[in-house]
Formats: sequence, C-alpha cells, structure tokens
Amino acid sequence: MRAYKRLGKEGFTLVELMIVVAIIGVLAALAIYGVRRYLASAKTSEAKNSVGAISRGAAAAFERENAAAEVVAEGGTSTGNSHTLCASVGAVVPSGGVPTGTKYQPNSAAGNDYGTALWNCLKFSITQAQYYQYNYTSDATAATPGTSMRASARGDLDGDTTSSTFRRDGAVNAGTQTLRLATQVEILDEFE
Repeated sequence: MRAYKRLGKEGFTLVELMIVVAIIGVLAALAIYGVRRYLASAKTSEAKNSVGAISRGAAAAFERENAAAEVVAEGGTSTGNSHTLCASVGAVVPSGGVPTGTKYQPNSAAGNDYGTALWNCLKFSITQAQYYQYNYTSDATAATPGTSMRASARGDLDGDTTSSTFRRDGAVNAGTQTLRLATQVEILDEFE
C-alpha cells in the first residue's frame, strides 16, 4: 500500500507562535513609551511657547518709548523718552500654586489672572486651560526702569510633587538701552 500525504496540513509550531507573540509585545512596549513621550512633549510645548511669548512681550514693552505726562513751560523742553521693563506686581498665574496633574482655567474677568496691569503691559494672556503656573519678575518699579527680567513656567504634569521649570532671562544693557534676552528657554527637569 501506498501512504498518501495530505496536502494543506502544514501549520505553525508553538515555538514560532511564541516568537511572534514576543515580537508583538516588544513593539507594543515601544509604542506605549513613544506615545507617552509624545503626549508629555505636547504638554511641555505649552510652557515653552508661553515663556517665549512672555519674554517677547517684555522686550516689546521695553522697546516702547515711555514719556512722562508733564506740563512743559513755555520755551521749555520736556524730559526725554525712556525705556522701562514692566513691573512684576501680581505676576503669578495661578496665584494658588502650581497645578499638580491637573489644568487650571484662568479667570478672564478684569483685574484677575491675566487681566492685571502687568499682563496688560506685557500684552500676554491665556484663555484656555493651562498645565503650568506662569510668572514674570523684574526689578523694575514705578520709580526705576529696572535692569533684569525673568519669564518662567512651573508645572507638575503627573502630580508627583516634582516640578519641571522653564525660564528665560533678560538683562538691560544700560549703555545702549537695549534688552538682551537669553538665546533660548532654559529647561529644568522637562518630563519630571
């Protein structure tokens, strides 16, 4: 008698199936890490963009020429124009602390959050919910024009009490009356 071989009875062995499952597991782990990193990067871009906008607003405010309101006597001259930094009164939003693992919705009413004189001087505001606490500081006062400024953002995206910080500094060159900004935003513990 002759033995007939059945066609189409071939299949995968258990070892081959386990190798495929292992490869899929490794790819899934890499994909999860990549997506998590992408989401964190998207959230930190809010801080980078906002700190950049605040520092550009400070530079624009410094470049505006400010003249004192005065009555000039006949035949007299007024005081010269001056360049001043925005004074940092009421500069932290939200004032209640760094949002930890949550978002903060700014209050858009006049005199609250970004409706204060400082943020109006910088021409900066955020109307959407934010992950970070934004701050602007300068040594300028009503009496002095100031020589330095800092725009910063602090946030705790995952709520573990470890904050990430983004900041950009600027300094006034007294000789040329120009504001020099740091070349980029300094980042401390970006993904905490």
